[in-house]
Amino acid sequence: MNLRIPFNRPCFAGNELHYIQEAIASGKISGDGEFTYRCQALLQEIVGIPKVLLTTSCTHALEMVALLLELSPGDEVIVPSFTFVSTVNAFLLRGAKPVFIDIRPDTLNMDETELENLITPRTKAVVVMHYAGVGCEMDSILSICRNHGVPVVEDNAHGLFGSYRGRPLGSMGVLSTQSFHETKNVICGEGGSLGISDPAFIKRAEIIREKGTNRACFFRGEVDKYTWVGIGSSYLPSEVLAAFLYAQLERAEDIQTKRRSIWERYQEGLAAWALSNGVRLPVVPEDRVQAYHMFHLLMPDLANRSRFIASLKSRGILSVFHYVPLHSAPAGREFGNFTGQCPVTEDVANRLVRLPFYNDLSQEDQEEVIAAVKDFDPA
Repeated sequence: MNLRIPFNRPCFAGNELHYIQEAIASGKISGDGEFTYRCQALLQEIVGIPKVLLTTSCTHALEMVALLLELSPGDEVIVPSFTFVSTVNAFLLRGAKPVFIDIRPDTLNMDETELENLITPRTKAVVVMHYAGVGCEMDSILSICRNHGVPVVEDNAHGLFGSYRGRPLGSMGVLSTQSFHETKNVICGEGGSLGISDPAFIKRAEIIREKGTNRACFFRGEVDKYTWVGIGSSYLPSEVLAAFLYAQLERAEDIQTKRRSIWERYQEGLAAWALSNGVRLPVVPEDRVQAYHMFHLLMPDLANRSRFIASLKSRGILSVFHYVPLHSAPAGREFGNFTGQCPVTEDVANRLVRLPFYNDLSQEDQEEVIAAVKDFDPA
């Protein structure tokens, strides 16, 4: 079937092709060139942290987190079950076990009221994920973790440009990660970054990212040659990707203005329909600025969600569900340390559906989506 309105479409912001040509003409398209530095400087300014390092993906940034925290077999990391698999795979690779926590029914973020009961002497990190770019209850989470001496890591794959009580998402944990996958607000196809709020991690992060060498020190003139000094891997994206990303970042304000308009048009166009049909729209607390990353609906039940997705598809519109709960996935049952329950996660995973959302979604196409949604009658 020909889908006239996709769920996602990667979009140009302006100077992507020009900057790619410029990168190639410079004679250097491997990592850590001029466009990499420009991107890192912009991200440090946006998030308000001392250091950002571009990476090949958010997954790789999370792997760097696991290395920086020196995780080892027997350690535990508390993570929401309602997140992408990268959030746990990075820690499994170091032998640590994920401990799954349920989510709140409103923001769909980690349920902070369950956190303290899950912390044990083996807990080496708590990883929050700001779902849909709406901040977690960070004051409570940070306080609990501070009392137990456990570092907080922010998986900020959805949250760039969002804030919690005036603080940028990605600035509150000791480390944070960002995604520039083609489904995100600003993109380069595949890419990510590691944010470092605690300067004590900066030097080791540079070594890990540069295959375990002190190459960054060499280029700053701190050593007369670089060599292998520790564990690491190759986490540098090419200058071609950085050039594409820089074009997106320099137009971030325009991108966010467009996405806010799309989000608000959905909200306004569907509010009455949702109220009369037992469908819930996204919840954004007043003390948070969201990132306008996605727009989702919570249908009454799984059967209605399946019918809804099929109904829109019959009209050439692609809507999609989101995460399968990690605690109930085959790998989650095998590798996780899970003895409790995640009833909210299981309920939400069966009912959530995401509507088309991308930077150049036209008002005409969006009105067609809204009309198709309003024509659906939950049983």
